[in-house]
Amino acid sequence: MINGSKDKLNTGPKFGPKKAMVLAAGLGQRLRPITNNLPKPLIKIANRTLLDHTLDHLVAAGVECAVVNIHYLADQIKQHLTSRNDLEIIISSEESNLLETGGGVKKVLEIFSNEPFYISNADVFWLDGPTKALGRVIEQWNDAKMDALLMLHSTVEAYGYSGNGDFEVDANGKLSRRLEREITPYLFTGLQIIHPRIFKGTPEGKFSLNVIYDRAIEVGRLYGIVHDGEWFHIGTPDGLAEAESYMGQRFSGKRHR
Repeated sequence: MINGSKDKLNTGPKFGPKKAMVLAAGLGQRLRPITNNLPKPLIKIANRTLLDHTLDHLVAAGVECAVVNIHYLADQIKQHLTSRNDLEIIISSEESNLLETGGGVKKVLEIFSNEPFYISNADVFWLDGPTKALGRVIEQWNDAKMDALLMLHSTVEAYGYSGNGDFEVDANGKLSRRLEREITPYLFTGLQIIHPRIFKGTPEGKFSLNVIYDRAIEVGRLYGIVHDGEWFHIGTPDGLAEAESYMGQRFSGKRHR
């Protein structure tokens, strides 16, 4: 466990979750050779690591404790996190047994008690729109009807993304899966708020969060909200280069699509 300085904790909005899970155990294989000796969450954009960009967003939203799971080049991530003193960080090691996204969260589920919490991939990069993304997510959260609320982004407007999207969204915000070979309007950004009850009856050991998304869809309790800012897919060296170029143009005042 890495404990942040208690007198520097960000109190943030009183109604938002105070805890989060940051998924930082991925291998980053598609970003090789960049990730041969550097874990993907420690890749830098605008002179700050992807992991720090994510933690910065969480702290600004009032998060006081973040659980970070680690596997690949884990010592580098552990060492890097010692520099954070604005929140409590709990390390969940998967160095000997990679549990995938669902298994990784379930391993530490008791930390979140019975309260909703944020989950974010450590290797995503987004810029807020007119309002902060995490603020919009918690504003839309309805505990009575939702088990998970995913932040989505337009499939065709995402930087560095060439996939077919992930979800359809109905007028009430409920999600459904795209049919095979179809292109759907929205992709999942890797950011969400979720309630621990959604893990009831899930497998032991490794499994994907997609298992619980599909279960939530079946009972009408998976919802989405569309991000109104920029989102970048840092899945390949080309995607990373596009994000770096965008940020360079943004800071120089020459941004263009």
